[in-house]
Amino acid sequence: MEALLWLSLLALAVAAPFVYPRWSLRRALARPLPASAQAILRRNIAVYERMAPALQAQLQRLVVQFLHQKKFVGCAGLHVSDEMRVTIAGQACLLLLNRHSKVYPALHTILLYPGAFAAPRKEMGPGGVVTDVHQHMLGESWEDGRVVLSWDDVRRGAGDWTDGHNVVLHEFAHQLDSESGSTNGAPYLGSQDSYRSWSEVLSRDFANLRYDAYYGREDSVMDHYGATSPAEFFAVATETYFEKPWQMAERHPMLFGELLKYYRVDPRDWLDRPLPPPAPEAPPVLPGTRNIAWASW
Repeated sequence: MEALLWLSLLALAVAAPFVYPRWSLRRALARPLPASAQAILRRNIAVYERMAPALQAQLQRLVVQFLHQKKFVGCAGLHVSDEMRVTIAGQACLLLLNRHSKVYPALHTILLYPGAFAAPRKEMGPGGVVTDVHQHMLGESWEDGRVVLSWDDVRRGAGDWTDGHNVVLHEFAHQLDSESGSTNGAPYLGSQDSYRSWSEVLSRDFANLRYDAYYGREDSVMDHYGATSPAEFFAVATETYFEKPWQMAERHPMLFGELLKYYRVDPRDWLDRPLPPPAPEAPPVLPGTRNIAWASW
């Protein structure tokens, strides 16, 4: 009898790490997102009010799971508030709408700094000499299950949803990218045909952005930082897709189509079409002259 009791206790101890998290998550998801947190979503995610009620409900449920499973750590003396947690969770979970997802399963911690932070880097100089430097960063996604963010820049991204710059969307796109096994600009897509189409379209647009960056063209829809690598191109394209969808659809229709298939929401439903730029004024006609049309050849 005593042996049976010990076997039962041993089986319970072995099963607990697998059973308890699921039970705890079901219990958390049974409770709605508090009204105070919903107010934060309305306040800090400009497109939230324009989303269909079903998508709002879906986002709220994703945020509940994110907040339940992820740990927030304030750095450099920062006290992490509910405003910070919900704002980051809401923006990060926009990338998961209409998709079967375990909500960033490899991620466990968000490190939050008050502002830009210094990250150690190694740079190779002339003659192959490697030096240690500190690079100022707004955010970083690590493959060990951590994301690092600057709250000042999270707040700045939340304040302008049309400039194509959003550090949360950028860093959590890197998290999605890494779910395929490596951070290389190709997240998990499912089928071989999907990868073939993705590679063809993104490779071409990446090459075009590198050309624009090299020659300093200022009329690019996407930030030139996306020309750094395929991984950064995907992250920058994600920011642009959610914040400048009309411009991307016009200038990069095939790239927009690939991201539409992947993200399964169309941000054009949430944002008004931007007004076209004003036409340049015609030069004045000087007295005693007339308009002269160019001859047809």
